[in-house]
Amino acid sequence: MSDLDEPDASSEEQSAADTVLVDGEADETIEADPGLESAQELDSGQEPEPAPEPSPEELLAAERDQHLNDLQRVTAEFANFRKQTDKRNAETVRQAAARVMQAILPVLDACDAAALQEVEGVEPIAAQLRSVLEAQGLEVIDQTEPFDPNRHEAAISEPGDEDQDEPMVSEVLRTGYAFNGRVLRAAMVRVKG
Repeated sequence: MSDLDEPDASSEEQSAADTVLVDGEADETIEADPGLESAQELDSGQEPEPAPEPSPEELLAAERDQHLNDLQRVTAEFANFRKQTDKRNAETVRQAAARVMQAILPVLDACDAAALQEVEGVEPIAAQLRSVLEAQGLEVIDQTEPFDPNRHEAAISEPGDEDQDEPMVSEVLRTGYAFNGRVLRAAMVRVKG
């Protein structure tokens, strides 16, 4: 065989390997892939490949996170609904109790009138009824306080003393009651000043 028939070993190595140039300098030697040139030619005219599909584990994790978010949102909405319902129920109970208290006020007035006329046996019943109602939140409006138009109804007015700064309650004509801080019935009073 001649030198021409026998391929040169150095030329085979050169054709099997290509030198990669980075910024004009040889970086490293990689082996050439015969299908690389044709793939590059096809890629240059086509759209880029779509992103790889997520793995089943990633899909399950995303679905789990979505369900967790939904559960947290529904739990928060239900907690708010429960608070609003409890608040409405409590207000309904307070209003119903206030209506019952208002219905009982004429009975207390009758007991007070009977006690003023010295009817026997009325005072212990009135006292027991008042104690039960006071345990539930009924309170008698204070009769010795200064006149307050929110808590008193002025039926009679008389002139006051010269040294008096503000109008004062001088006599209670009808007892006033409040229930849990709200006035059920203003006290009818005689005002001095």
